[in-house]
Parts: sequence; structure tokens; C-alpha cells
Amino acid sequence: MAKLSKVRVAILGASGYTGAELVRILAHHPQVELAVLTADRRAGKPLGDVFPHLSWVNAPPLQSLESVEWPGLDIDLVFCALPQGTTQKVIAGLLHEQKDGLAAELVAESSANLVAAVPGAVRVIDLSADFRLRNADTYKQWYGHAHAAPGLQKGAVYGITEFTRRLLPNTRLVANPGCYPTAAQLPLVPLLEKGLILPYDIIIDSKSGVSGAGRAEKEANLYSEVTEGLRPYGVASHRHAPEIEQGLSDASGEPVTVTFTPHLIPMSRGILSTKYVRLSDGVSAADLRQALIQRYDGERFVQVMPEGQVPSTHAVRGTNYCIMNVFQDRAPGRAIVISAIDNLVKGASGQAVQNMNVMFGLKEDEGLRQEALFP
Repeated sequence: MAKLSKVRVAILGASGYTGAELVRILAHHPQVELAVLTADRRAGKPLGDVFPHLSWVNAPPLQSLESVEWPGLDIDLVFCALPQGTTQKVIAGLLHEQKDGLAAELVAESSANLVAAVPGAVRVIDLSADFRLRNADTYKQWYGHAHAAPGLQKGAVYGITEFTRRLLPNTRLVANPGCYPTAAQLPLVPLLEKGLILPYDIIIDSKSGVSGAGRAEKEANLYSEVTEGLRPYGVASHRHAPEIEQGLSDASGEPVTVTFTPHLIPMSRGILSTKYVRLSDGVSAADLRQALIQRYDGERFVQVMPEGQVPSTHAVRGTNYCIMNVFQDRAPGRAIVISAIDNLVKGASGQAVQNMNVMFGLKEDEGLRQEALFP
């Protein structure tokens, strides 16, 4: 695919955390031009009025989604950072190049070939959960309503870049993974693919900063509700569980069910994910670690730490890195696999930019070369 001199980008939902993080990252990307930013509640305001830390960025004013005149608009890529459940018809409409989307019956019949890359056609990276689950029934079960574009849902590329890199240049629609699933799958998928761990009795204990809950006003996210405390949420019911299980089942070649419990921790960003796994016969924790070293040798954004070092969210804060390590459990036949990411970067906007770079034939780390902020 020929490289573009500039990728003209629209960000839908630019006033949320992931939207603002996209702006922050893309402001340093020499081959991207910010062309459209939408934020319905902040429409008409300059970006700097909403985010003073971005006031220096050369960006258009915020506008409502409804006011964007898509026909004839020169856009190469749309980052969709809207709430889940609201983006399906928007994206179906974009891929059909119709301003107002499609009638429900046409959206439902959208075929997967619409997500094949077409020269000159707008492409989409969706940061919501709307296209992550391939099975429409599973989506309905976990999200409480039927999918509005099941044909597109089936054909979207699930974009953990390190796993689906070869598919990205030829797709129009990328489902950007969730933050918890990214932290869980990057270490577990290679181990399941090689049969080094058993595909059952996998326990995933994850802790996330408060930004993972989004920017909407919620009583449970108030400072006084969160600070000096730690609490689990979505116990046995978090919507990222089927997304994790989908990826692990693909890797294992058989259905995988995990015990997944997320926790909210009083920090602004970061995810620490601790996985407890059963070793296959004759396999040691050292074998798991060596397999991960081999799998991610040469990868820019995934690193296995030196033996004995424990991953920390401080080591990845503000970066697109995932760091991981493996430890022998005291219980025979078990190992502990720990990974850390920044939920807003590798867990959302940074991975979206990484996917964009591959889609358009750019350097994969362009705009993503930040070192961690410490302390």
C-alpha cells in the first residue's frame, strides 16, 4: 500500500479520556493531520478550553457529530471514541459513505466485505466494544441489546497489533481491544498457542486506575469514593470477560472460560494484571518465560523483564509498552504471570495509533516513542 504524505484524521468523542489521549499522541505524529474533532456537549469550543494541557495543539474546534458533513469530506481515518452501543450505525454509515447511516434493515444486512480496504475510502478504528465480539448472540448477552450491524461485526479485525499485524493493511474496520483484555492476552495467548499452560482454571486478577471507567460523572468515581480504598467491581459479570475468553479460545483451539475480577485502585491510569495458570506436564515457569522472550523478540512495545523483576504501572505510565514477567508459584504445577500497561495508551489510544500506523504503512512506533513518566 502506498504511503500517504499526511493521514487526515477525525476523532469522534474527542472530549473523553481516550479521545484526549489520541489528540495528545497524534500531536507528535509527523504524518497525521487532525481534521475533525467531535464532542457534542462541548461543540463550538476550542480544544484548549476543554483540555488546557492541549491548548498548544493545532486542532480544529470541537463540533457536534450531527454537524459533520461526511459527503465530500477529505478524511482518511476515523477514530471512534464514542460510548459502546452508540457507534454501530455511525460506523456502518461511514463505511457506506452515507451521512446519516443506514436504515436498520440495511445495517443488519451489511456484509463483511465492506470491511475490506478500498483505495481512497474512509477507514475506521473503533475504540468502543461494539465490534470486538464476533458472535452476535454473545454480544447481545453481555451488552443487553442486539447488534445493529452484525455483518460488519463479523468482518472487523480485532486489533492487538502484535497478533493481527498482517491483517491490518487490508481492512477498513479495526476493533480496538479493551484495556483488560490487552493486558491479559499479550502474555497468555503465546503460552496457550504453544500448549505450555492448561486451558482451564485460569484466574485473572486485574487492577485499574479510575480513568478506565471513563470521564462521565459517576458517584462511584468521586475522589472521596475512590481515594484511600480498593474495591472489586463487575464481579463475575464484567463485559471484558467474553472478549478475553474469545482470544484465549482462539489461541487454545478449544473453549476457554476464565475467572476474571477487575478492581478499581486510587490512581489515574494504569493496569496491573496478575494471572494464575496451571502448567502443562513437564513445563516449568522458566519455560513460560523463555517462550514469551522468544515470541516478543524484536517487538517494539512488548518486553519481558529481567528474571525476578516485578512489573509496575509506574514503569509504563504514559507509554505504549506492555511489560511482563513469570514467576513460579509455591503451589506445585502452577505459575504466576504478571503484566502492566497504561490503560489509556496500550490499553486504548496508543494501540489505536499503533494499528493506524500499520494500516497506512507508516513506522509502527511513529508518535509512540514516549518514555514512561516517573515518578
